[in-house]
Amino acid sequence: MNQTITIGTDGTCLDEVSAVRHGAAVRLGAGARAAMEAGRRRVEDLLRDARPVYGINTGFGRLAATVISAGDLSSLQVNLLRSHACGTGDPLPRDVVRVTLFLRASSLGRGRSGIRPETVEMLLSFLNGDILPVIPSKGSLGASGDLAPLAHMCLPLMGEGRCMAGEETIGGGEALARLGLEPLRPTSKEGLALINGTPVMTAIASCALLDARNILSAADTAAAVTLEALLGTGTAFDEELLSLRPHPGALETGANLNRMIEGSEIVLSHRDCPRVQDSYSLRCTPQVHGATRDAMRYIGETLAIELSSATDNPLMLEDGSFLSGGNFHGQPVALASDHLALAAAELGSISERRMERLLNPDLSGLPAFLSPEPGLNSGLMIAQYTAASLVSENKVLVHPASCDSISVSGAQEDHVSMGTTAARQAAEVVANVRRVVATELFCGFQAHRFVGRGKPGRGTGRALEMISSVAKPLDGDREFGADIDAVEGLIESGAFTELLETLEKGRGLARSGAPASQG
Repeated sequence: MNQTITIGTDGTCLDEVSAVRHGAAVRLGAGARAAMEAGRRRVEDLLRDARPVYGINTGFGRLAATVISAGDLSSLQVNLLRSHACGTGDPLPRDVVRVTLFLRASSLGRGRSGIRPETVEMLLSFLNGDILPVIPSKGSLGASGDLAPLAHMCLPLMGEGRCMAGEETIGGGEALARLGLEPLRPTSKEGLALINGTPVMTAIASCALLDARNILSAADTAAAVTLEALLGTGTAFDEELLSLRPHPGALETGANLNRMIEGSEIVLSHRDCPRVQDSYSLRCTPQVHGATRDAMRYIGETLAIELSSATDNPLMLEDGSFLSGGNFHGQPVALASDHLALAAAELGSISERRMERLLNPDLSGLPAFLSPEPGLNSGLMIAQYTAASLVSENKVLVHPASCDSISVSGAQEDHVSMGTTAARQAAEVVANVRRVVATELFCGFQAHRFVGRGKPGRGTGRALEMISSVAKPLDGDREFGADIDAVEGLIESGAFTELLETLEKGRGLARSGAPASQG
């Protein structure tokens, strides 16, 4: 990706997070540089006054009342980074580390933390050089922010810690050498500014939300493909009917489903069949998917605020004073992350129930487990087992982390958010759901082999073509995990999001009198 994101003084947004996640470079804008220089001058003014200011010339947490002599201020910051780098667990994924570096730099770019611009430039050198700090995934309480993981992120600035260079793990000193940088000696306030805030939990949650949005589009697509294969009806998606309970997400999902099956000869072929109603997993798709869509809207709004915020402590006000507060507390992100996990899990739950109806011959009228030769072949039987195991695992993972707290630092920090745990759980749920929805899409793709009632809808036909470009139907038992992997790749790439956007654009052109695209 050749895009370059410029850090200003207003934070960032999800679109920029997505760009950085996928390889965009990042530079420090002139406004951010000037704001940081002004903040740094104010820190130096305060040091000359010799009055105790938390985090600038005092200890931290329970040790906040301990005043540090001027000659030890740099050592204080070095000691802070070293002592706090005691996280554990598997390293965070590369894309999350990229976003974390970006978010820390973006927040500091507001100029309210008293950090030098050249220190932030070092963070960006690692990001742009794609030599990324190894950040253990566990160890943050979510207040005072993401202390342990951020300390690991910043050790390489001093030539310590570990980094990922491609598939190779190298020491922080080697990383600096490869980037052509000299080790940083953090000065007063800088160590604290680097590690006090919410960028890890926000990075994980933001990436999970971006993924969940693509999964939601894929889930709408899967529901339409399944509906056709099961000879369901679209009457429950009637716009007027849904508008009698006008939750925005339900209306949007219903519109997506209608566009997907528009022009379907399969749906028309059984218009006069005696079936009165479809099962809930088909008929209530707008209400279930729609509730998730509305939840994601709230989550997106919460993260948008967090992405534009300064979360360090203390922070400089307009008058140049530094106040100690609680902007580092991750409760908003924690609650949003827990909600994301729950909302995403429901997509997987209803998807697995639709899958059951495709594979069960008593419910589908199709061959058992969608095998051309049931009995001799097991077909897609165990694909549902895997999906069911993921759905059940999600029932454990959606237990809210944000309802927990534990007191630390001699009871000074006596309420914490567990926001990073909530974000990690949400990301795991989202990954599980992506696999479930990919499996439903593959099952629907296989089911359409046996329908034989004419052409699919305008949208479902395109979806089936997309799947056929990466996967093959089953003629007999074989290993098919790679086919589901490939469908999952389509979801992750945003292909089904683009499909729905194309269909919506085409309908809009048709309504305005312009020729709708037939491609």
